[in-house]
Amino acid sequence: MAEIEIDGAPADPARLAALGLLNYGHFTTLRVEAGGVRGLALHLDRLVRDCRVLFAAELDRGAVRERIRAVLPADGAPVIVRVTVYDPALGLERPAAPATPALLVTTRPAATVEPAPLRVRTVTYRRELPEVKHVGLFGLVHHRRVAQLAGYDDVLLVDDDGLVAEGATWNVGFLAGDRLVRPDGPSLPGVTEALLAGAYGGPQVREPVRTADLARFDAAFALNAGGGLRPLAAVDGTAFDPAHPLLAELRAAYLRIAADPV
Repeated sequence: MAEIEIDGAPADPARLAALGLLNYGHFTTLRVEAGGVRGLALHLDRLVRDCRVLFAAELDRGAVRERIRAVLPADGAPVIVRVTVYDPALGLERPAAPATPALLVTTRPAATVEPAPLRVRTVTYRRELPEVKHVGLFGLVHHRRVAQLAGYDDVLLVDDDGLVAEGATWNVGFLAGDRLVRPDGPSLPGVTEALLAGAYGGPQVREPVRTADLARFDAAFALNAGGGLRPLAAVDGTAFDPAHPLLAELRAAYLRIAADPV
């Protein structure tokens, strides 16, 4: 099994270097277990939508599925698959040239143990085109690095007024009693976030959440496709209960979602 493929062939160094040099493209990350993905259609929708935004080009969903199937382990072991869409021929001088996007597919083993709760700090930062899952990760990685050097695990992005948007590479949710609250700051529409919203039967709302409001919540959690639901132990100086019983209920509701065959 090739760990890095471009359009179904082992990655050619020159075509791979084009992505690093220009850093223009988009991606989605999927957790695949036994050939199935929760929310596969949502991941494909994201790739198609973002391809139109960045390249004014259409993406073949069938081709994406074929490329994912080709890199899956034969034993069905869980893996993280990242599908990156970029154009190796696009240049810095003429990015408006007609694009012919390629599919870069990479795999890595998926974690099989439940990760520890996160301690995060807030940082004033907004991703460019927050509605697109693009490859422009410099700012996020830099802020994550600085936070980790200061003793935190990650960062939560807020604006100048403390309006909460999203985590570095995850969506965030809060619990007030049995009420699920999702902040409505500018953020990526998350696949895992959408799936959980559909699976949870309790009250839920999307509304502004500011750092000054955090103490009113009982629990908080991060969401992404690779790790599912991960509790937050603290945001800055505000502590949350990572063992809140509703977190286990939400995690169980997410895990009950049927996977779609690739």
